[in-house]
Amino acid sequence: MKIEQVEIREIELPLVHFFETSFGRTTKRRIVLVRVKGDGLAGWGEVTCGEEPFYSHETPETAWHILRDYLIPWSLHRKWSSPSELAAHFRPIRGHPMAKAGLENALWDIEAQGRGIPLSKLVGGTLEEIPCGVSIGIQDSVEELLETIQRELEAGYQRIKVKIKPGWDVEILERIRSKFPRSALMADANSAYTLADLPRLKMLDRFYLMMVEQPLGWEDLLDHAKLQREISTPVCLDESIHTAEDARKAIEIGACKIINIKLGRVGGFTEARRVHDVCRGKNIPVWCGGMLESGIGRAGNIALASLPGFNLPGDVSASRRYWEQDIIDPEVEVTARGTIRVPQTPGFGYVPNLDRIEKATVRKETFG
Repeated sequence: MKIEQVEIREIELPLVHFFETSFGRTTKRRIVLVRVKGDGLAGWGEVTCGEEPFYSHETPETAWHILRDYLIPWSLHRKWSSPSELAAHFRPIRGHPMAKAGLENALWDIEAQGRGIPLSKLVGGTLEEIPCGVSIGIQDSVEELLETIQRELEAGYQRIKVKIKPGWDVEILERIRSKFPRSALMADANSAYTLADLPRLKMLDRFYLMMVEQPLGWEDLLDHAKLQREISTPVCLDESIHTAEDARKAIEIGACKIINIKLGRVGGFTEARRVHDVCRGKNIPVWCGGMLESGIGRAGNIALASLPGFNLPGDVSASRRYWEQDIIDPEVEVTARGTIRVPQTPGFGYVPNLDRIEKATVRKETFG
């Protein structure tokens, strides 16, 4: 395929409800979209970074710079045998995986359209329905949190993930377990703790959690291995896993028992599939994490979560949990049994709503 034109645009979408983690509170998302034209087709990708450099070093500003000044000039007016060839071409540029993923994933969309097959099939997916969980941020009160959990369980979601941080952890989980003793529950700390908090972290074992996600440093493997030896709750790594090599090393030293794979964090489908294959070969469960994506990024997550190793409910939930109106048609919906049906139409399976995208756009540039 030959890349003939690339358009990048930043859109702003207000969340229907704030989302709070140990990093802070988000009320509005700034999202960079990438549209690639080639072979008479148009493919879309999404840069999933946060507004501020807290989850990772990337922001919409850094992504815009790297796309405009490096990735797009390196890609335009050249023929690529596959999206993975493009991913390999980007390797000399250190870091910036979310910017890379935005462009690479648009090529996967084009290739799937060109072959007349769903994106999920192109990347190796086998599941026709994926199990869904929800990620619930820190709330203004425990009562609001319990009400939110009740509502999501009634909607059919198969797993509840709650955000924790020092001061909002053990007592909160105690209240949740008291009301929902049998619900599948996990906790996500987003690197809010250190090994000095080991006595506190050991207390999590009493709640029979599916996992505790990224309790320690965002690039740490060694201390997570020490922690996993001290607690029975499975440690899940998120921010620490950037590549398949990171996954291999984490598994070999016992730093985790579960790995969360995010398309943006690892740089796109090429590396995401490698991480998946490493984990599957070592019998390590994986699941698909979310980054408050619009429907375009969410469509990519659905395709990723259709791979055979994704045997735990991910954070791929319905559009309406986040947006008054998503930027795709149809919007992503979850069945009453807590699943999403994987689209079977060519490409990523949803149609970008250009009118809504244009209304949400605050800046754009076109190259080529």
